[in-house]
This record gives sequence, C-alpha cells and structure tokens, in this order.
Amino acid sequence: MSPAMWKWTCLVSHLLLSTTVSPLARQQPPHPKRPFITFTGEQAEGNFNHLVVDERTGHIYLGAVNRIYKLSSDLKVLVTHETGPDDDNPKCYPPRIVQTCNEPLTPTNNINKMLLIDYKENRLIACGSLYQGICKLLRLDDLFKLGEPFHKKEHYLSGVNESGSVFGVIVSYSNMDDKLFIATAVDGKPEYFPTISSRKLTKNSEADGMFAYVFHDEFVASMIKIPSDTFTIIPDFDIYYIYGFSSGNFVYFLTLQPEMISPPGSTTKEQVYTSKLVRLCKEDTAFNSYVEVPIGCEKNGVEYRLLQAAYLSKAGAILARSLEVGPEDDILFTVFSKGQKRKMKSLDESALCIFVLKKINDRIKDRLQSCYRGEGTLDLAWLKVKDIPCSSALLTIDDNFCGLDMNAPLGVSSMVRGLPIYTEDGDRMTSVIAYVYKNHSLAFVGTKSGKLKKIRVDGTTKNTLEYEIVQVVDTGPILRDMAFSVDHEHLYIMSEKQLTRVPVESCSQYETCSECLGSGDPHCGWCVLHNTCTRKERCERSSEPRRFASEMKQCVRLTVHPNNISVSQYNVLLVLETYNVPELSAGVNCTFEDLSEMDGLVVGSQIQCISPAAKEVPQIITENGDHHIVQLQLKSKETGMTFASTSFVFYNCSVHNSCLSCVESPYRCHWCKYRHVCTHDPSSCSFQEGRVKMPEDCPQLLQAEKILVPVEVIKPITLKAKNLPQPQSGQRGYECILNIQGSEQRVPALRFNSSSVQCQNTSYSYEGMEINSLPVELTVVWNGNFNIDNPAQNKVHLYKCGAMRDSCGLCLKADPDFECGWCQGQNQCTLKQHCPAQDSQWLELSSTKGKCTNPKITDGFSILLTFGAGINL
Repeated sequence: MSPAMWKWTCLVSHLLLSTTVSPLARQQPPHPKRPFITFTGEQAEGNFNHLVVDERTGHIYLGAVNRIYKLSSDLKVLVTHETGPDDDNPKCYPPRIVQTCNEPLTPTNNINKMLLIDYKENRLIACGSLYQGICKLLRLDDLFKLGEPFHKKEHYLSGVNESGSVFGVIVSYSNMDDKLFIATAVDGKPEYFPTISSRKLTKNSEADGMFAYVFHDEFVASMIKIPSDTFTIIPDFDIYYIYGFSSGNFVYFLTLQPEMISPPGSTTKEQVYTSKLVRLCKEDTAFNSYVEVPIGCEKNGVEYRLLQAAYLSKAGAILARSLEVGPEDDILFTVFSKGQKRKMKSLDESALCIFVLKKINDRIKDRLQSCYRGEGTLDLAWLKVKDIPCSSALLTIDDNFCGLDMNAPLGVSSMVRGLPIYTEDGDRMTSVIAYVYKNHSLAFVGTKSGKLKKIRVDGTTKNTLEYEIVQVVDTGPILRDMAFSVDHEHLYIMSEKQLTRVPVESCSQYETCSECLGSGDPHCGWCVLHNTCTRKERCERSSEPRRFASEMKQCVRLTVHPNNISVSQYNVLLVLETYNVPELSAGVNCTFEDLSEMDGLVVGSQIQCISPAAKEVPQIITENGDHHIVQLQLKSKETGMTFASTSFVFYNCSVHNSCLSCVESPYRCHWCKYRHVCTHDPSSCSFQEGRVKMPEDCPQLLQAEKILVPVEVIKPITLKAKNLPQPQSGQRGYECILNIQGSEQRVPALRFNSSSVQCQNTSYSYEGMEINSLPVELTVVWNGNFNIDNPAQNKVHLYKCGAMRDSCGLCLKADPDFECGWCQGQNQCTLKQHCPAQDSQWLELSSTKGKCTNPKITDGFSILLTFGAGINL
C-alpha cells in the first residue's frame, strides 16, 4: 500500500525532566504576578509530570505521580484515575505481575512518563514507571481503563524512573491501525529495552498485538538497540529524548547523547554531551532511514550545546521573509544551555535558537548523497559503525529517500547551527512553545525561576523583542510541557506542584493608546471608542475606519484652540482639531473632568465645545500658582466612554502682584501700571500708556553696585531704575522700605524721573557688635504698597567699623570700601569724620606715614602656623 493512500496526523507527547534548581546567580527585576487560574491537586500526592490538551474539547489531561487528572479548560477537576502506588522493585524483570520476583517488594510510586491522546480511538495512553514501564489505555470521557497490556516484553517500554525519559509520536492512518514511535532512555539495560522503536496501536485496547513491533523477524525489527559494547566505552551512556514530532514523511526526535572527545591539544578523551536530531521515515519498518545530526548554536563566541526544550511551529510571514522561507515552513524553536559538559546541572546561561527544518533536511540529504557516492564513514560511534566506510550505489536520493539495507544507520558529522535570537545569562530558560499570530511568530519561554517570557520573533536578534515577562509560579522552574488552549487564547503552564492558566496576552493592562501600541504585543490594539487595549476581534465594529488602531500613528490626537482661558472668561467657544477619530454620528460630549459636561458639535474633522459657566470654573488660589490644568475629554454617546483627551488650562492673572511675574507668565496676562494689578483684559487698565506686556517695559530697579551705608550716618541712597510711573492725582509718592532685623523702616523717597529714585537722608542702625556687616532687604514702593520690581535683588549693606575690630591690625584689614580707620586717640576703629585730631591720630590702610603700635596677639594658633614651632606663648 502506498503512502499516498493513507491519511495520517501526528500527535506529540512532551516529556519533562525533574531537576533541583539552585538560587539565581543574579537578582531578577520584579515582574507582576497576576491572579491566574491555578490547579495544585493534593500536595501530598506528588509532583506533576506531563500535560496534554484535547484539541477537540479543550479538556486537559494531567499526568502526575500516582494519578491522572482530567480537568476542564478552567482547571476544574472532572475525573481522576489512580495509577499507584503499588508493590514493586526496579530489578524485577519481567515484573512481578507476570511472574514471581525474588527481589524485596516495597510500595512504589508510579511516575507518569508519557501521556498521549489517541484521537482515532478516543483514548489516553498513560505510561508510568511501575512494572518496567507498562501503559494504561484510558477512555477520554471518564478515564475508564480500557486496557493495560503487561504480559509480553514489548509491553515494557522503559525501566527508567524519571518523568523525562520517554517520548512518543503517534502516526495515524484512515484505513489501518495507527503506529506509535517510542523513544526512551534505557538506563543501562539495552538488552531489555530498545532506545527507539515503532509499535502497533490496535483498535482493540486489549488486543494481543497492542504495542507489538510494527515489523519483527529473525533478522530485522522496527527498533534500534544500543549495543552492549557501547557501555564498555561510556559506562553511563544513554540517549535522553527531549522532544519529538512528525513532519512530512518523517518522524523526528531531539536528543542529548554523551560521547568521548579529545579536547584540542590533548591526547586524553573526556565525556561531553552532544545535542542531536534523529530522523526516521514513517513507513520504514526496518529503520534503514535512521539518521542523526548534531545541532547547537553560538552567539558572540559562546557555544550553547545542551538542549533543554524544543517546539515545532510555523514561520509566519514576517519571520519567513527574514529567513527566506515560506510562511508555512516548519521552524524548530529550541532552548540550549551553555557548554557541553553538564547535563543534570546545566549552567544558567541559555539561548533561544531557531532552526529551519528544511535546512536540516537539506543537510541530511547532502550527507546521504555523499555517503552513497562512497564518501566517508557511517560515523555513528554509539552504534559501533563509526569507522564503517560508506558504500557506493547508483541511485537518485530525493527529499523523501528512506534508505536501503546499506549505509545505515548514518551519522552526520558536521553540526547544524541554529540562529540564536535571544539569550539569558541569569534565569535559565527551561521550556518553549510558539505559534503564529497575525503573521508574527511568537515564542513563550518558561524559566528556572518560574517566569514566562513572551518574545516576538520577527527575524534575527535585532528583530527579536521580549515584550513581556510574567511571574507565573513563586518557586521552582517551569517544566517542559506547555500547551495552548484550543482557541490559543490561553497557555497551560506547569511546575512540579502547580498547573496555571495564563492568557497569551494581557492587553488590558495598558491604559493608553501609546502604551498599548508601544508594548510590542501583536495581539494588542486600541479600540478607540471603547478606550481600551484589546484584540481586534473583541473590539466592536473594529473593521470600520479608525475604530481600531494597530499602529502608533493611528492613535487619536487632539489640539484645542484656544488651549487656555482666564478664570474670568466663561462660555468661550473652543475648537478641537481631531486626528484619527472615527465617525461620531451617535454624538459626542465634551467634559472638563468633574467640572462640567456639555454636548459637542461635530463639524467635519472639528468638534466645537463651550467652556464652563462661571459657577463651574475652578478656583485658583495663590498658593497653587497661577493656573489649573484639567483634562478636556471627548466622550462617545455611543459607548459612554471617554475616548480622547487633551490638557486645557484655566489661568488667573490676578494672583500676580508684580509686573515682572505678571508679564513673564506663559499666559495672556497684562500689567496695569497705574492700578498695580495683573489682568487678562488690557482694556481694564486705567490709561492706555499704563498697559505693560513686555518685561522690559516693567517699572524696575536696575543692578546697583554694592550699596554700603555705615550705621548712625545720615545719607541718601540713590537707585537707578527704568519705567518708574509718575503718581497720578490722588496717589501717594515713593518710599524705601528696609527690613532691619525684622523691623520695617520706611523712608520717604524722591522720584527724579522715570530712571532714578532716591531714598532721602536718613540714618540706620542695627543691634549687636558681633556683626560687622548686615545685608538688608530693600523695597521701593509708591502709593503705599505698589512695589517696584527689584530683579537684581539689590540690598543695602549696613556696617559698623568697630564691630569685631578692636585692634588696629583688625581695623586696617576691613573692606577698603568701608573707609574704616584706626583712631589712636580714641583707641577704636571708626570712620575718619568721627576721629578728632585726624591728621596725627588717624591710621588707614592706604596711609604711608603710620603703623599700628602696641600690637596684640589674639590668635596663638595662627602665630604658630605663621612662624613655626619653638615660640612659647
């Protein structure tokens, strides 16, 4: 019967390796842990092992220690089936249920090692660790046991007591019994278990031929066994199967295998692990088509060679263009950890790499063609055929060549390198699953610390985006088995103790259009009139123009004219220019937050709104500045949702009490010079010439040199200014106000003209001789309290010559601008005019005819520093 007459499908079982994890090498950034739906089972019952989802019903089958669960899509328990524990001993072969075993029996847990759905016969194949790895066939509906074949050696799949030791792929036919490809570690017992084989899946679950080899005679069988001699070279040799799948005419398994190599420059061999892909033809009953090829990837000189997990997906249009393949071409997503020397305790550095399956097959075809030309050897050390030369044969080897009873099994010596698209140095990646959404290839990667990384793969590393990280479980790694819900809206993610349902997207977490479309998640777009981030199919009338934004440039934008008004302006017409706003035939409201709401008028691409009435305008007080920002929002009458907003400012000029602060405001404020008020309405100023809009037109004092005034000396203070107003009829004149040690001293002032004012002759004083110079705030006012701006912050510096200068030397050190000198007659520091007999008794710093007499040593420490040690004081 030709293969073309058969219709087959492929079902894959994911197997998990239970490991102990150490603390992270580096601190991970915090990531949100959301309230997901979870299932934990009975904690005392043991760990979870395997997971599979029924693609027809959405029901979940969970293989755990001693139990199989059937769960609903929202993780409610529907049925359970106990599988253990039972009395057993791993050394019992055949198991004690077949014949008496002389080994001591103990209650033994049943670890689920393989879980497959046989859709054709509506049954679940659940294989455990008890009794050398026998399998149960359970009815999908209620987990009723349909069969449990155990009386033949073909029924014992593997004695390995680990959940990640067996992998199965079902090949289904329409008009004959299906077959099951089984790949398993053998745990040093190659005489009992083939490492890879194809078995019959009979329609009758209790049939004698269930799990029998597809073909078996005296010389040939549908299996490959590891030669016992291999264990003399590598005592702990085994093949660890990480993943399996079928594609086209072939079945594939991804493996880890130990081998002995000589490091560069060394004559001794050491054991390393090599990741290899194994390929078999589906219809090859003699396994002449067996080929294996090493795989790995490298990034920036770092080799990633230890396979951790894998998943087969499609390229999708965007990734396909980058890889120069078709959108429906098979892409193998793989996770490797760094190096080659560790298997059980992999390094935390890991890489996500992709392989184009067709390119792997092309490499295999090239090797087959070269071997059938007689080039090289079979190159499979573990099968003891490494040095057997290839035989020449004249035949055409096409893409579907399934081998002959020569040149088989065959090894490819050169490694096929994958494309590294993402690396992680601290939180080792442990699992991967992928699918295509709207032409984007999306990978979901589990990690050692229980996180889920969502990665968009549009091409090489530069075109790969990790767009979200979610904390799924608190402790322990995410295991290899992950599965999509039937509608691909959720992921089922498993750790040893917890099964979690996680949405593939969390669009609703993004609150604005820019956050939504800037997230990088291709599931997410902005549903405009509903003002929410969601999938397009969940957005009402999303196919209509501008109702759904999928690119940042499609986000709604508003500009409003004017964008600010005074608090004393009411019912002002505001025109909003809109961009990317959909049709608003149902109407729109304009709202000013909680201040007011009114109907908007749609006029083409514009929406006209009216500003709030007087009673609705926000109050603005001086302590809060001169303005108040509110959001001017557009609310759809169709959805009742606010779908766009822009900032709108209410300002209050009257809070400004100086000309400069008024006209330097960013708003339309004017200074009324003669009324000394700030207003938005210049027409309210008393005189046309009194309206000020520019800072240079403000009345203000100019920068002055240091203003020095000795205490108790009567003198005027003259100040330069500009734009000083001339008091009008009924207005008072100018004054200077000095604030001296908390006391205000007002001094009459004379305005000479618009550019000069003088504080009249007055003397000033301050208390205390411990202050020799006191800066004093100076304010010039007119008409009682109309301040003149002092932008240079000019101050008056009052000073006392005698303060803290009780010696001639200290006196002459005073600032020369103070004009202090030493009056010898009075023996004090003072001004020259206060010293009698000035000619002979007055010493000042500029004097050339006198020196200080009777010096006093007031600072012994300074003297010591100046003259050195040895002076006794």
